[in-house]
Amino acid sequence: MKTHILLVEDDERLANLTAEYLRKNDFEVQIEPRGNTAEARILDERPDLVILDVMLPGKDGFEVCRTVRPHYGGVILMLTARDEDFDQILGLELGADDYIAKPVQPRLLLARIKALLRRSPVNPGSTGSDSAEPGEPSELAFGSFRISQATRSTQLGSNGIDLTTAEFDLLWLLARHAGSILSRDDLLQELRGIGFDGLDRSIDARISRLRRKLGDDPENPTRIKTVRGKGYLFSKHDWQ
Repeated sequence: MKTHILLVEDDERLANLTAEYLRKNDFEVQIEPRGNTAEARILDERPDLVILDVMLPGKDGFEVCRTVRPHYGGVILMLTARDEDFDQILGLELGADDYIAKPVQPRLLLARIKALLRRSPVNPGSTGSDSAEPGEPSELAFGSFRISQATRSTQLGSNGIDLTTAEFDLLWLLARHAGSILSRDDLLQELRGIGFDGLDRSIDARISRLRRKLGDDPENPTRIKTVRGKGYLFSKHDWQ
């Protein structure tokens, strides 16, 4: 069965060219030009991946992402016409799994889609870069915190934690290296296959979301610590 992609893009020419390219690479692609009707289609059709433009008629991509994210577990890849931190960070804060700036290079878009789908739970038989290596545990526990790579589930005490694909990938990577500092470059190389350019804020935005979901104090975090000038450290001990 082909992977189903919903492309939410109001530029008809761009949408058709993108859809044609992805179909040639064996994806099933449908196009939706309006944000206000995209919400219902995402929740009704449950595509494996949504390519979501920011600038849309009806509702913008940010509002669509905010509305569907609590009810949709697939991958959301946002397109932004401006190479600005604000667009990128806001999209990630609202639960997008990744972003790519327009104009989009088709090969880069295809590579990003394949990388996201490899780590997505809609492909349970695949192994992404965040999968447990042979001999490594597929489940980790720290006090009241549990995270399972096998089921891609996370629990704190008796409560399950709802994470996006990208948030789970980052948390699993941090937990696998509990007690060690991972730099932004380490994290980006592992999760997205790119180095840190000094400007990318995607890791920071996801760390912020994870802290909120894990009940970590944003002013004085103890569970996912910031080590100034070096990176982030997942604590082994602050999970009671």
